[in-house]
Amino acid sequence: MARHNFPLNTVDAFLVTARHLNLTRAAKELYLTQGAVSRKIAALEEWLGFALFERHARGLYLTPQGSALLPDLQNAFEKLLDVAGRACHKPSVIRLKAPTCAMRWLVPKIIQLELRAPDIQVALTTTVDHGVNFKNEPYDVAIVFGLHAKAGTLLFEEILTPVISQSLLPAGPLSAEDLPRFTFLHPTRDRTDWSLWLADYPATKPAMVRNQHFDTMDLAISAAIQGFGIAIADEALVAEDVRMGRLARPFAHSVKTGASYRLAVRPGSENMAGLEAFCESLLTPD
Repeated sequence: MARHNFPLNTVDAFLVTARHLNLTRAAKELYLTQGAVSRKIAALEEWLGFALFERHARGLYLTPQGSALLPDLQNAFEKLLDVAGRACHKPSVIRLKAPTCAMRWLVPKIIQLELRAPDIQVALTTTVDHGVNFKNEPYDVAIVFGLHAKAGTLLFEEILTPVISQSLLPAGPLSAEDLPRFTFLHPTRDRTDWSLWLADYPATKPAMVRNQHFDTMDLAISAAIQGFGIAIADEALVAEDVRMGRLARPFAHSVKTGASYRLAVRPGSENMAGLEAFCESLLTPD
């Protein structure tokens, strides 16, 4: 008999009736009449070419063929329902805008979130734009960065400190007088960050003899990891690199810039359950 003629809509009637061995209870569970359940079972029996139940005065009994068919058909039907359930399930998609300079801190947190909550998918857009305008931009949430920022919830303040590859460190302690031996790696086209740290450092102010300028802090940090020179970077952004030994902090001294990274959420955004889990993952300390 042709497979495409198989009466798939009769399988649930057989499985439920086989579980109850009672047409009345099966009809109640299936929200059908007893006659409708009987017709479904009869259609399946006609297609199979053998009876599935024996009718007795005290109720129904599975025939030997029905008993043999039941486990395989039940497993197949459960797999079908599982496939259909996965197909119709839509993950929560969080549309996130974040500045490229925050990637070293942000990406590990997104990975951990998606491992803990696979139903949440983060659609990440990176940009050198440090703000957000929810009226004109299609994001659910954004990380904003800037001086004296007020919008959203504080993630962390920018605190700058020099970092250098372990391979460039001298055998003894590094002093400020040693800095001109290295190329100064700047996270912007100007020298603001290094100048701010040097101005606050309570010792001799060395000259910045050799300099390399980058468009983002992330690029400057990557260059430092490769041994290009000594970079000035945010403590939070390089914390994992320092912990893993990719970078070292040769000076304990650090300086606050007055800037901060904050988490802003679109007012009245849909998918609040997914947003709450996402925001909690960013706000929870490592």
